[in-house]
Amino acid sequence: MKPELPVRRAILERRTYEAPAEGRSGKMRLDFNENTAGCSPAVRHALAKLTAKQLAMYPEYQAATRRLARHFRVRPEELMLANGGDDALRVFFDTFVDAESSILISEPTFPMYRYYGEIYGAHIFALRYGPEMEFPLEGVLAALRKKPRVLFIANPNNPTGTQLRQKEVRKILQAATHTAVVLDEAYSDFSGVTVVPWIWKYPQLFVARTFSKTAGLAALRLGAVIACKESLALLRRAMPPFPVNVAALVAAQAAVDDRATMQRYVRSVKRLRAWLTVELKKLGVKAYPSTGNFLLANFGPEGPALFRTLEKQGILLRERSREIAPGFVRITIGTPTEMHRLLKIIRKEWKPPA
Repeated sequence: MKPELPVRRAILERRTYEAPAEGRSGKMRLDFNENTAGCSPAVRHALAKLTAKQLAMYPEYQAATRRLARHFRVRPEELMLANGGDDALRVFFDTFVDAESSILISEPTFPMYRYYGEIYGAHIFALRYGPEMEFPLEGVLAALRKKPRVLFIANPNNPTGTQLRQKEVRKILQAATHTAVVLDEAYSDFSGVTVVPWIWKYPQLFVARTFSKTAGLAALRLGAVIACKESLALLRRAMPPFPVNVAALVAAQAAVDDRATMQRYVRSVKRLRAWLTVELKKLGVKAYPSTGNFLLANFGPEGPALFRTLEKQGILLRERSREIAPGFVRITIGTPTEMHRLLKIIRKEWKPPA
């Protein structure tokens, strides 16, 4: 007997976003926008204090939620924790998206929006950023008239690094009368701009945040959704009872208590981001303005060969040739030592087109 499993068509047809390759440890990881400086020493100290009994019981969330809500300057009932930023996005599909219903995105952007859309069998309306990575505002406003279930906007956007102005966000929210608007603020610490306070005015607004970037907790998987109490209650209906592990809760509280370490990291990123932009332009490489902890750069048709050379030397970048055009790459802003080494090798290996 040869069994045939009844797999959903959407799963068989899924094509986007494969998991990061194994074997990245020990290399210069400038490919996934991780905090390459690492988490606060206070985090490791807090984790070391976890007892065997704590690890043996199901986690409790009230105390951690209260502390993290203060960090985001919201009330506990306006904050929902999730198993990483990716899971924080999945819950919008569980809550709002039926098969054959529609979502709205603008590409290039974080591929998990399309990934979940494909898995859930949604119609994906995708607009394109402009040649200078301009957000397609008028197209989004027009598409909202068709009442998509969810609009996802990464702000700052990954991989372009662009930031929507607040007046543009306001126009979108005013037009989205029948759409959940998810502002993914994974990189907002580096831009200094957030719309979290707007949740009290716009019940259709949901702000997604992560502890993987500034806090340096990518391995522990902790994300959050912030919204008004009534709207967030809808998402809670789709959440499992124990979505976050106790180590992530303990680590996040320790991270936000050590605000100085996170602020120091953000300042370093901003300084090195500006420096790398200038140095790449000196080499004839187009680097786009960024408000994240990364840069999008265009090395042109000869870029892919350079990226392969860098990988052979243990330097990992996030090539975007397929999503944008040959030669595009996203470069995570690492430590000063990492960035100087990267530039040194680029200068040695990069031969700009004549």
